Amino acid sequence: MNLFQSRTVLKQAVNSHLLERYKMTEAHMTYGDWTLAQRGFDQRFLGKTEAIMTQGNGYLGIRAAEDERYTGEIRDTFVAGTFNAFDENEVTELPNMPDFLGLDFALNGERFTLAKGDVSDYIKELNLQNGVLTRSFTWTYKAIKLGVVFRRFVAKNDRHFLASQVNLTNLAAEPLHVSAKTGINGQTTNSGSQHFTDGVKGLVENKYLQMAPQTTHSKIDVVLTLETTVANANILKARAEMDRRAIFMNHDFDIPAGESVALERRATIYTSIDNDIANRSLTNLQKIAIDALKSKEAASFDDLIQESQEAWDAVWNVHPITITSQNAEDQLAIRFATYHLHTMTPSHDNRMNIGAKGLSGEGYKGHTFWDTEIFMLPYFIFTHPEIAKSLVTYRYLGLDGAHKKAASNHYQGAQYPWEAAWPTEGEVTPVWGAVDIVTGQSMKIWSGFIEQHITSDVAFGIKQYIDVTGDSEFAREKGYEILLDTAKFWLSRLEYNSELGLYEINDVIGADEYKEHINNNAYTNYTASWNIDYAIYLIKNLMNTRSETYYALDAKFNLKVLLEELEEKLPRIFLPQPTIDGVIPQDDSYLSKKIIDISKYKTADGVDGLFHDYNLEQVNAMQITKQADVLLLLLLFEGLFDKELKLKNFEYYEPKTTHDSSLSLSTHAILSADLGKMDQAYDFFTRAKSIDMGAYMKSSDAGIHAASLGGIWQMTVLGFGGVRMIDGKLRIEPHLPEAWERLEFGFTYQGEDISVTVSHDFVSVDKENNGNDVAFLHKGKSYILQHTLQLSLKEGNS
Repeated sequence: MNLFQSRTVLKQAVNSHLLERYKMTEAHMTYGDWTLAQRGFDQRFLGKTEAIMTQGNGYLGIRAAEDERYTGEIRDTFVAGTFNAFDENEVTELPNMPDFLGLDFALNGERFTLAKGDVSDYIKELNLQNGVLTRSFTWTYKAIKLGVVFRRFVAKNDRHFLASQVNLTNLAAEPLHVSAKTGINGQTTNSGSQHFTDGVKGLVENKYLQMAPQTTHSKIDVVLTLETTVANANILKARAEMDRRAIFMNHDFDIPAGESVALERRATIYTSIDNDIANRSLTNLQKIAIDALKSKEAASFDDLIQESQEAWDAVWNVHPITITSQNAEDQLAIRFATYHLHTMTPSHDNRMNIGAKGLSGEGYKGHTFWDTEIFMLPYFIFTHPEIAKSLVTYRYLGLDGAHKKAASNHYQGAQYPWEAAWPTEGEVTPVWGAVDIVTGQSMKIWSGFIEQHITSDVAFGIKQYIDVTGDSEFAREKGYEILLDTAKFWLSRLEYNSELGLYEINDVIGADEYKEHINNNAYTNYTASWNIDYAIYLIKNLMNTRSETYYALDAKFNLKVLLEELEEKLPRIFLPQPTIDGVIPQDDSYLSKKIIDISKYKTADGVDGLFHDYNLEQVNAMQITKQADVLLLLLLFEGLFDKELKLKNFEYYEPKTTHDSSLSLSTHAILSADLGKMDQAYDFFTRAKSIDMGAYMKSSDAGIHAASLGGIWQMTVLGFGGVRMIDGKLRIEPHLPEAWERLEFGFTYQGEDISVTVSHDFVSVDKENNGNDVAFLHKGKSYILQHTLQLSLKEGNS
């Protein structure tokens, strides 16, 4: 993707003055051990908490919009995998579902809104431990004084279910008349694109509102069902109301002075692609939806929260991380990351993957990028291998789409799409993006055409999954095929330079998306070479040790011929070599480009400030890097490069890197820690955790930064915890920042659960069962873990 479709951390910033104004507001964030809260209401800054307080369970995600409606709000409800194209000229996207949670009140005939009247004690808080969102305040307007407490949750134990409750307390001296309007509003869009037909809708059994629209092109049926009850109130009037793409229920009731009323809504969503239902006919889905709500009627709202809490407990009990730090927000950051990784990951269905904004916003249309393999998959590989298996299986199911893309570009093998949706669909990157500030014309998005490292990124993720989990069944049945098919693509992608006698890869975008149409990008060439090299090893190894698997793959690939071509081309792939100063050229032309001082852009609060002074073509002609490119290569393939070379390249490229991508900081933090630059590593960590959790109130309007959240776990466990796979071998070599006194974490390695405790003086490694011994590296030495090992971290000791 190019600049104008890139991930940005503080995308809305215009200048530093505006940024400060966005910070200095009555609405501000506060943090607890398990909670993040907004204190004070400000209608200008709805998007921050809408995104970072998104609730979900991997199947369903709901943006945390206020129940009452406001100009500028973004009300999003997404169901994983339900992709649809608005028309044949637009790419597919995850459609915004009809809205359950909008709630219109009239109090004594006055519309309820926090945009008028006096609002006191406003708190909007997400509890990460149980996924419950609470909003409480007192609202005073004319003779009305109302105490309000909203609670809502998306069930972790039941993927189809969500519920919301509002408790209204009349604090005035006179009775309060309330008119409440709840329902299912299908007039929602994706920034104007309507993805659903009107569909069947109605009131069932005089109790349940139900709507059954269908996506316009993908023809997915969706059944949405809502039940509204009002407790402790004498209902004066109740009537249904129907509109185009909408159905509502109106309740009128009085609240005596000093009394409270609770209005509760329970809802379900089902679709015709759900894999937990055998009969997915529309009539059966409608019946199942009603039965599901009936089955919960005996349970109280708090009972339902407790059931969901127990499912969340199962998440928190798997390899919990404890950080003893001078900054309490460090502990919250890892919980924040873990929470969102589980709310946005569709672990229930291997036909689906993680979107770049999770299920928290429309950004990037719900599409999957290399973010999964490089930034989020490692968390699941090391902690929830069953979820990781689903994510890598998605790439196996995407082989048809990858073949389609390769063939359309006149290549062979599997060329994975830069943006993926339904796995068989292939490339879904939009062709045109935002306006060029110089020409005034729409910019072409080249990523779908020439950002090709995604193919070796997928291969890298598959290999890491196999190495860490030891899942030989997946390797034989799916993984090896992907590794060979991607290598076959790279063979066809190589271009022979007869003057050099070498194979090149020209006209690409590397990991640094500020450089388009460049030749021999280091990250691309090295990862392609690795993919081919590993395929050679794999074929030979299968030939010698796994004949049955070898012959099955031979029927698909003609392995003898493939091996000959792999071995012929591998030694002649052009790999950029360090200069006399030890710098690996990012591409053929990078080091010859103009150098400018970018310190003012690096120290600015926002991102993209560079593009207030230059357009992309001008930036392309300068030594400016958006995110880690060569440095990412050095991190992922650290066994190929010595520490001195890493240090020289870090000191060359980091000052030229703007970190305008939210993917950048975690890579630099881990590499800094490896190089002993602990103060800098912790600074990168602090900046990374602030991308979504920070004080700036416009940072997350388009949705959370999913890959950055995976990066928080990586910085903690792979960086400061020092867990790494080096050439297929486990290494544990921690180094804590000065601000941390102690770090405790765990991971699963080839079926064995391992716990690690780190201080500044020692590391203790424990194996939690009597299974197989675990071999690992530490400071260049090999160790065998049977039960417990304690190793010194002091210089000169091991």
